[in-house]
Amino acid sequence: MNYKLLIILLIILSSCANVNSVKNYNVIDKSNKFSNYGFTLIYSDNLHAEKIVNKKINERDLIVFQKNLKKGVSVKITNPNNGKSLIATVGKNSSYPLFNNSVISKRIADELELNANEPYIKIEEILQNSSFVAKKAKTYEVEKTVANKAPVDEITINNLNKKNKTIKEKNISTKFNYSIKIADFFFMNSAKLLKDRILNESPVKNINILEISKNKFRVILGPYLDLKSLQKDYSNIYNLNFENLEIIKND
Repeated sequence: MNYKLLIILLIILSSCANVNSVKNYNVIDKSNKFSNYGFTLIYSDNLHAEKIVNKKINERDLIVFQKNLKKGVSVKITNPNNGKSLIATVGKNSSYPLFNNSVISKRIADELELNANEPYIKIEEILQNSSFVAKKAKTYEVEKTVANKAPVDEITINNLNKKNKTIKEKNISTKFNYSIKIADFFFMNSAKLLKDRILNESPVKNINILEISKNKFRVILGPYLDLKSLQKDYSNIYNLNFENLEIIKND
């Protein structure tokens, strides 16, 4: 038996299987913690009444629904447009639109000063052994006590380092320009195999491979200049069961 030929065949089969799941040594994954850029959904009772979201969130709670994370997990939510962030807790399992990477309370949206028409966030898991959790836990308990006694319109979280006077930041108007990140690979051949799969198994055609560095090749869809086309291709690609689709804002 030609063992060299057998080894080559096994490698080829392994590569194909790996690209189908996008979960192998060819995919660049720097840590085991969950992290995702995308559009959140700001909870309102209307969403629950219309059965878009099947669980309720109190508008004053620091609660987020996130389908990839278990209840009770601490997460850091950031508004990439202004750098503001806060700590929240994952709530009960909830169903919500596949396009959204989470559902957040009104309080979270207000504190991060999200654009309600384009609520783009980064959500990342905070590991329990992280010093960041220990540092923020005490602050959270103080804020929680104050928040429970205060009217909704007076609640603030990230005010410990602010001056007494409040300065309203102006919303900077930027053009809608996003892409869908599928995965980063160590090898160009792996990225090409995935691109071919997407072309063969979906109606999506706007696929590119970006060479980020010598050993980092990104499969990406787009760019998309309007929300409707972004949502359409996201839905088409979601059906291929990729692990962690991300929406990336283009500069």
